[in-house]
Amino acid sequence: MTSAPFEGQDDVVLPFAVEPLDVRGRIVRLGASVDTILSRHAYPAAVSRVLGEAAALTVLLGSSLKFEGRFQLQTKTDGPIEMIVVDFDAPDRLRAMARFDKEKLDALGTGTLKTGDLVGSGYLAMTIDQGSDRSRYQGVVALEGQDFQEAAHQYFRQSEQIPTQVRLAVAEQFEDGRHTYRAGGLMIQFLPSSPDRLRQADLDPGDIPEGHPSHDLVAPSEDDAWLEAKSLMATVEDHELVDPAVSSERLLYRLFHERGVRVFEGLSVHEECRCSRTRIMSMMRRFSAEDRRDMVGDNGRIGITCEFCSEFYDLDPADVEAEIAKAEESA
Repeated sequence: MTSAPFEGQDDVVLPFAVEPLDVRGRIVRLGASVDTILSRHAYPAAVSRVLGEAAALTVLLGSSLKFEGRFQLQTKTDGPIEMIVVDFDAPDRLRAMARFDKEKLDALGTGTLKTGDLVGSGYLAMTIDQGSDRSRYQGVVALEGQDFQEAAHQYFRQSEQIPTQVRLAVAEQFEDGRHTYRAGGLMIQFLPSSPDRLRQADLDPGDIPEGHPSHDLVAPSEDDAWLEAKSLMATVEDHELVDPAVSSERLLYRLFHERGVRVFEGLSVHEECRCSRTRIMSMMRRFSAEDRRDMVGDNGRIGITCEFCSEFYDLDPADVEAEIAKAEESA
């Protein structure tokens, strides 16, 4: 296995290839970036875990962008966690937030809760935005109680038709008198040169016995190389994806050393919000003058808090109207 910059570091995405198996992939370790996001809002532990999984999945997918654009993962569901939004602004900026219903969350009790139980039914949308002058692509997956790993598999089966496996993990640690969060993710994709080797089962063969002529028509056999790659990935334990003592490079070596794995240059990731006073003013212009008047609080000010970074903007209504009037005159 060849070495690469950022070896053993957190908040880094490492692309890799297992060429004998025609597999490419990425592995991500999130430390301070995801801890900043989750600790800032003091979410309940269950919400933090699910949002951490969503953040790791977003970085895995968004870090493949070859241009300066945005990859966004968003859910809207009927479960205790009603909405999740994670933005990855290429090449390296991450932000995330969640909305949840405390009463619904408390009703689930304190036992071990699955991601599907917390999210419920609805949809997961993955959006690639290349900017206002370029195309915008969105893929949508129905959420019906499955976790984000299976939702990602469903997305790639439906939209990309690329055999893909994803593993996600989140851990809470206690050190120096405080708790911190870590998240990790691993994704492999089967990319052979021959299209015939990409055949996947479109439908479950059900009760059709193996050997029956109709069985292979419904469920074509998977490529041996892909079966081997999936089997190796199935051996990964959650703690290996988040343990600071097990570097990404070491984990990849454990998995693929018999076949040989190439690790490419890593990409660092950091938490950074896109909010600013300029963006807030741009948003204010989209409201009517009456709506803006309704925003004025008892103290005579307009207060706006960013849901991502919790930054508070204290605005003078007179200044807001003057800036909007000036912008409309120059438009």
